[in-house]
Amino acid sequence: MINKLLLAEGLAQFLGATFLYWQMGASWFWFAALFFLPDISFAAYLGGPKAGAFVYNALHTIVGPLILYVVGLAFGWTTAMAPIALIWLAHIGFDRALGYGLKYFTSFNDTHLGRIGRN
Repeated sequence: MINKLLLAEGLAQFLGATFLYWQMGASWFWFAALFFLPDISFAAYLGGPKAGAFVYNALHTIVGPLILYVVGLAFGWTTAMAPIALIWLAHIGFDRALGYGLKYFTSFNDTHLGRIGRN
């Protein structure tokens, strides 16, 4: 039950961030172009599971986009920063809704939402 709730939470985050992005009237070109950008973190797994998990988790927690948004507010850059933060939040929510959780240092397949992939 808890796992299904976490997946629903991810879906709500994806839909909410996408809705707010739409409300801003920002470019859908940039949404599409930047949506999967956090997944470049997969490349860090070339350095092993610890390095990979660290970089993947750094780009797949809501802390990064929230900091980006707050910095944009603080410096008056919301027009530039808010859309990027919302795209990033939407991506994280999308991943969570599909069951891709934060990674443990043991393996890419070991996540806080359970094991993914083949055994």
